[in-house]
Amino acid sequence: MTDHYFWLTDAQFAQLSPLLPNKPRGVPRVDDQRVISGIVHVLKSGGRWVDAPSVYGPKKTLYNRFVRWSDKGVWQDVFHALASAGGPPAELLIDSTAVKAHRSASGGKGGSAPRP
Repeated sequence: MTDHYFWLTDAQFAQLSPLLPNKPRGVPRVDDQRVISGIVHVLKSGGRWVDAPSVYGPKKTLYNRFVRWSDKGVWQDVFHALASAGGPPAELLIDSTAVKAHRSASGGKGGSAPRP
């Protein structure tokens, strides 16, 4: 049933929780682990916030938490902490840009023979 949903494990959330803001005011916050899982799901799928599955909680909560934490720089702190804690990467990606050349880029009339 939940094969297509993204869920943070307890170990992953334990690593994230010290980096999250923890000054609740007013109404208690919705479960952070569930909301962050929903935010990651929406970002990974490339969908709209309104299309987030209801298992992650209210869609407006996902959007508001993402935007507010973005404004506060919480996500930058999380990414920097996770990137520095991981050590060297297991894989390195090399740019594989493909550039199209115009058909006349290989030379003038007659192919690639050198000009006299």
